[in-house]
Amino acid sequence: MKTLPLSKDAGGNRATVDCADGEVSAYRYCAFCEHCKGIRVGPRVYPAPQEQVLKDVKRGASADDALMNAALQFNQLIRDGTSIECADQENKGFKPRYRL
Repeated sequence: MKTLPLSKDAGGNRATVDCADGEVSAYRYCAFCEHCKGIRVGPRVYPAPQEQVLKDVKRGASADDALMNAALQFNQLIRDGTSIECADQENKGFKPRYRL
């Protein structure tokens, strides 16, 4: 697991990380990447909310509201966080979390 520091703009509207694909938006890429395993906020690492929702959906839970809540929670964690915990040890870059 590697730690990718978040770079934020002065207004707090942009948060980027240096991925194997280059500098990418944490809001647009990490949220939808299978390699994103957690967000570091202070001394704690919070697991990516989407991970738990996907486990619940596979067991038959309703997906729409749960995925929306997970996305909102992820955005709050990124806003408050300092880094992303990434499982991309092979530097392959973005790998979609959701597939059809």
